[in-house]
Amino acid sequence: QVQLVESGGGLVQAGGSLRLSCAASGRTFSRNTMGWFRQAPGNEREFVARISWSGGSTYYRNSVKGRFTISRDNAKNTVYLQMNSLKPEDTAVYYCAASRVEYTLGSYDYWGQGTQVTVSS
Repeated sequence: QVQLVESGGGLVQAGGSLRLSCAASGRTFSRNTMGWFRQAPGNEREFVARISWSGGSTYYRNSVKGRFTISRDNAKNTVYLQMNSLKPEDTAVYYCAASRVEYTLGSYDYWGQGTQVTVSS
């Protein structure tokens, strides 16, 4: 059974930093794209960042470029999201996701339960 478990969320003041982790189990994702999404109250879930299987390619939504960094450790089957210079508008539940198909930048098939990030002004 595949599981993605996020951790590292919490309450932080504007301008602060958090590092989210997503530990995968049940299969290896070393050949799969992984990503982070978020959903704020009343909003739809939105893409935040994704990283290719090797870590050689990353992509971010415009509003987090230069502040967030996605990385992965395939030996640990874990993906990270380093979030710096946090803003109140970054407040959301953050979800980890992974593709089922190897070596593709396509859809995401596995999802974690989410971790809450709250940024106070």
